[in-house]
Amino acid sequence: MTHPLEDHGLLRLLTCGSVDDGKSTLIGRLLFDSKAILADTLSAITKTSQRRGMQEVDLSLLTDGLQAEREQGITIDVAYRYFSTGTRKFIIADAPGHEQYTRNMVTAASTANLAIILVDARKGVLTQTRRHSYLAHLLGIPYLLVAVNKMDLVDYSQARFEEIQRDYLDFAEQLGIRDVQFMPLSALNGDMVVERGDKLDWYQGQTLMDILETTPSAQKRHAAAFRFPVQYVCRPQDASNPQLHDYRGFMGRVESGSLSVGDRVTVLPSGLSSTVKALELGGTPLTTAETEQSVTVLLADEIDISRGDMLVKATDLPTQTKQLNATVCWLAESPLDRARTYLIRHTTRDTKAKVADIAWRVDVNTLDKQPVNQLAMNDIANVTFKLAQPLFVDAYADNRGTGAFIVIDESTNNTVGAGMVV
Repeated sequence: MTHPLEDHGLLRLLTCGSVDDGKSTLIGRLLFDSKAILADTLSAITKTSQRRGMQEVDLSLLTDGLQAEREQGITIDVAYRYFSTGTRKFIIADAPGHEQYTRNMVTAASTANLAIILVDARKGVLTQTRRHSYLAHLLGIPYLLVAVNKMDLVDYSQARFEEIQRDYLDFAEQLGIRDVQFMPLSALNGDMVVERGDKLDWYQGQTLMDILETTPSAQKRHAAAFRFPVQYVCRPQDASNPQLHDYRGFMGRVESGSLSVGDRVTVLPSGLSSTVKALELGGTPLTTAETEQSVTVLLADEIDISRGDMLVKATDLPTQTKQLNATVCWLAESPLDRARTYLIRHTTRDTKAKVADIAWRVDVNTLDKQPVNQLAMNDIANVTFKLAQPLFVDAYADNRGTGAFIVIDESTNNTVGAGMVV
């Protein structure tokens, strides 16, 4: 019999909130209380804390690895931390709080499955809270957890916790955020992080660690339509092995859904169909390939397939389009130039693109939509592109794998934008 908590798969989570609300301390507390840090690391941060005249170990030093941040006491870049418990593995992205680092947060949020939005119990819901909640919702993070931190500084008041919860739900409703969990905690003292503590007995919910260990991973979230962008066509050249003469394997990653031997697949853009003859993972035969597995697919029929084509099931086709309407986050210092041609990379397919229209830019502080003619760094806007070649897309809300793309500057080959198909 398997234990109900056996292995829930990898969980990617994002911590966000405004400056000084204890994100780094919370991550430090998680690592410390779950015994995920080494003795020499603990010794080093204990010494640093003592040098600064602190009574307690400063757990935020575990995550603020960048020297510039330590000196300013703020988180600038996205710091990734890896740890595991007996139950599952975790990747934590600690996203910066300031508005000018919106692009860093978008990058971190694009693969996260759970966002912890920290709120300081003394300050309540701030502009930053609204901005981060909007971005987390925009980027399709399926699970949102509002953690009201520093409860020790408001005497662990249940009334204050419930007031913050009401304030948050008021604006969350306007954004269309429906599924959100709330919990009180004190990262500094460790109440409700890994251990329950004895100060929050009025809160009956799970501890933060319990929530992290039981949140469904990306693969288990929903059975999306099967999507397999072809990365490489494998034709082994081994004259001594006659069996390899007819071997044609299509290599790539299952972006969503699953595929089994015997399934019928359709190839896009040609529209030709065949049956799956075999599936391999690193030379080992499989009967079924799941989401996020990188596999080789062998088909029963000789079909001309190349990199950038996509294998799908005829019952559930993506949209084939030469016009793309998307929410775009502009990542580059040079603004979006409507006169230029850009390259759009979507899964394994590239196409030239021109900007047809910028409908609006969102003010990430007020969440108002404003008319604009160009995009500056960190802007988030609704943009329509005209494409030279068709792409096979799903709405980002339905499928993060085939609903996302990047915009590339052809002259420098730099990534200048990230988009989510509307």
